[in-house]
Amino acid sequence: MQKLAEVCIKRPVFATMLVMAFVVVGAASWFRLGVDRFPAVDLPTVNVRVELPGASSEEMESLVAQRLEEQINTIQGIQELRSISGTGTTIVIVTFALSRQIDVAAQDVRDKVAIAVRSLPREILPPVVSKFDNDQAPVVTIALSGDRTLRELTELADKVVRPHLERSTGVGEVRIVGGLPRAVSVWVDPDRLTAYQIPITSVRDAVVRQNADLPGGNVTAGLNEASLRTMGRIAEPKDFNDLVVATLSGVPVRVRDIGYAEDGTKEQRSAARLNGVPTVVLEVRRQSGENTVAVIEGVKAKLTRLRDQIPADVTMAVIRDQSRYIYAALHEINLHLILGSILASLVVLAFMRSWRSTFIAAVAIPTSVVSAFGMMWALNFTLNSVTMLALVLMVGIVIDDAIVVLENVFRFVEEKKMRPFEAARDATADIGLAVMATTFSL
Repeated sequence: MQKLAEVCIKRPVFATMLVMAFVVVGAASWFRLGVDRFPAVDLPTVNVRVELPGASSEEMESLVAQRLEEQINTIQGIQELRSISGTGTTIVIVTFALSRQIDVAAQDVRDKVAIAVRSLPREILPPVVSKFDNDQAPVVTIALSGDRTLRELTELADKVVRPHLERSTGVGEVRIVGGLPRAVSVWVDPDRLTAYQIPITSVRDAVVRQNADLPGGNVTAGLNEASLRTMGRIAEPKDFNDLVVATLSGVPVRVRDIGYAEDGTKEQRSAARLNGVPTVVLEVRRQSGENTVAVIEGVKAKLTRLRDQIPADVTMAVIRDQSRYIYAALHEINLHLILGSILASLVVLAFMRSWRSTFIAAVAIPTSVVSAFGMMWALNFTLNSVTMLALVLMVGIVIDDAIVVLENVFRFVEEKKMRPFEAARDATADIGLAVMATTFSL
């Protein structure tokens, strides 16, 4: 510590340029720092979600949850393993020890789930394994409303709005809530089905089998090779009525013989309203680690260009925007940071009664804050409520250290009658380690 003080005293130009270098690096890092509401947190928790449409909670527990738990429980480092089963859904929550790397733990869970799938019912939807991520919360929410049916609004959101938003930089997912996607429904008369003695599963399998495009392999002719495809997907809803469900005594039984096909919508599983009007909502989530404010600004720019492609009778409005809360929080913290710096300098002036000491403290505060931005960028920190509050607290620490060191320098000058340069060197060496220990402990 004495050596550092001696170098700074004997070579003031070097010390000044060193401080200016820190300030320049910090100022350049400021423009590269991400902006977020809260810091990113990787909690050691992995969730497994499995859906089996139509199954009761008891069936989900016995057929899905217990079998998943038996496989997952063999993974090392598990602190807690629990499951929540409801109608058609099971969620298995795996909590690991803090020493486990969450990415490795999540991969271990995926491997065990892949093994457990073999013993699960065939009708389940593909399991979803995800680790806890605070980036999953939507950063911006958009509402589509107008004098149109929910099906039309859903198609507009799915075919026009969502593809454009997904191409925006930093967007990870765009989820539609409250929509009614188009679907062809096959309605079956149970009495006719019973009369023909055809199980409902045969109807389902026939529709799935005859409404699919299948690869046909390759055909080689000399030096040429062509790919074959079986074009079996049905284009018109009315053509579903001609599908053959079964053959009885050589006579084909078609869908129109036991029911009919209808061009309609899927069953509504979510609902959204804006000012009492049915609405389709799009929730935009960002990619992990992306700048929240930059992502939101990019989405807003896309929406501005999209308005020309949206019909005039459809309203597209941003109903939730995280950047507003982020800007408001950072504005308040910046205001407190500036006011705190001014008040701290006034406190130094009031008690030290020296304009030189006040000037030193006033310069040390912004220099320290701006220089800290370089370290934040190097450590991959973001500007958020926690880091900005830490900078506010740092102002008090800088002032405390400055007051203690300056007071000791004055004491050496007045009591020991030392020259200013010698007093600055010896006084700093006298309490330098103590000041550093206090600062590091805070």
